[in-house]
Amino acid sequence: MAGLTFLIVFLVLMALVAIVPQVLRRFHIPAVVAIMLVGIAIGPNALDLVRHLNHFLGRGYPTEQIYVVLDAMGLLGLVFLMALAGMEVNLRIMLVEKRAVAWLSLLTFAIPAAAGYAAYGVFEPADTIGKWVYASLFASHSVGIVFPLIRELKATRTRFGVTVLASTVITDMGSLILLAMCIQLKRHAIPGRVAGSISVFDHVDPGFLGAWFFVLFLGAIAAFILLSFWLLPKAARYVLARLHPHDDARLTFFIVGLLAVVSIGELIGVSVIVSAFVGGMAIVGVPAFHEQSCVLHRKIEGIGYGFVIPFLFLTIGMKTDLRVLLAAWENTAIVGVTVLGLVVSKTASGWLAMRLAGFGDKKGLCAGLMTVPQLSATLAAAAVALQLQMIGQAFFNAIVCLSIFTTIPVPTLVKLLIVKGNIRFDQVEENLTELVPETAIEEDTV
Repeated sequence: MAGLTFLIVFLVLMALVAIVPQVLRRFHIPAVVAIMLVGIAIGPNALDLVRHLNHFLGRGYPTEQIYVVLDAMGLLGLVFLMALAGMEVNLRIMLVEKRAVAWLSLLTFAIPAAAGYAAYGVFEPADTIGKWVYASLFASHSVGIVFPLIRELKATRTRFGVTVLASTVITDMGSLILLAMCIQLKRHAIPGRVAGSISVFDHVDPGFLGAWFFVLFLGAIAAFILLSFWLLPKAARYVLARLHPHDDARLTFFIVGLLAVVSIGELIGVSVIVSAFVGGMAIVGVPAFHEQSCVLHRKIEGIGYGFVIPFLFLTIGMKTDLRVLLAAWENTAIVGVTVLGLVVSKTASGWLAMRLAGFGDKKGLCAGLMTVPQLSATLAAAAVALQLQMIGQAFFNAIVCLSIFTTIPVPTLVKLLIVKGNIRFDQVEENLTELVPETAIEEDTV
């Protein structure tokens, strides 16, 4: 009976995840946002559907155990999401527009990070770690929103498209590394938390090494990234070359390799978000991911987007209590300052960077708006920060509201700006066909 209870709960959740996004799509609401809304509606802070179903069915799993299973599925979804985000990266396109990429990466990271630091400091001036976490959240972009939008605009082979895509990758990496450092600081700041960790650095007294502690920590992260880029592709080529392209064992070995990278990252204190992202970047260059109509890549996307990743956003929604926003004026103010601070800082920094790179005002404003939506990476990072008590529930709710408020209207606003402003990407000076073949640009981002 216990197993049947869980299966019925699982059936209801999967049905909601499958049906609700399709219904809300006609209102131009992204699937990820729709799933979060489902989690908000049925979670412990609202209908608490899981508990009511469990009670209605009588005997079965304790509700707490069901939530533990859902959290575990959400963690696996986080690993797949960040790995797939890493697999969308093509490092070759970064060399095409060095100046524009450098300006856009630097300014859209530094200015929003400063805005996030200041926004958090308005409400929690003494929480240094929280301010840096908010800075990392403000600095991140959303590959999942930027790439489809650029592709729909047929701008992937233009200077504009290459610049925005490349800077998105760089700023995401920078924000994730900053988050990893914040996590390390938090672990050492809370007595008793380090004891249960497997990270080597969690068992080293920062006072013993002084200023060298974070130098060694950053060195360990750099070594981890370099070794992942060198060793993981070699191992993948060796294993996958000995298996048929349609052999399902290829998918199994991919999951084993990805989880191994994540586990090694945990040993040195690197967040799951960072290590899974690096693992995806490292392994996507293996020829097996591009042969036979990308069979392996499509299987990974199918399991990720079709099964485990929805549980990540479902659990994020379940952890969100929008009633907190009405509990006090300060909570509503947090949402307002967060949304306003990010939108203004992202838009202004994007416009300034593109102007310095030689683009016009309209394309500069367009690029700035494209960096505004905060979705997958930002929500995943916020969920980790909440779990480690690096930010409070009110700030987590503000990030969720930020995702909803920026993801739904901004892409439509960008399209409207392009149409009304008569912005074109087909000019000769914009074309990169001779410099970068289309397949080279899209190969790692599809």
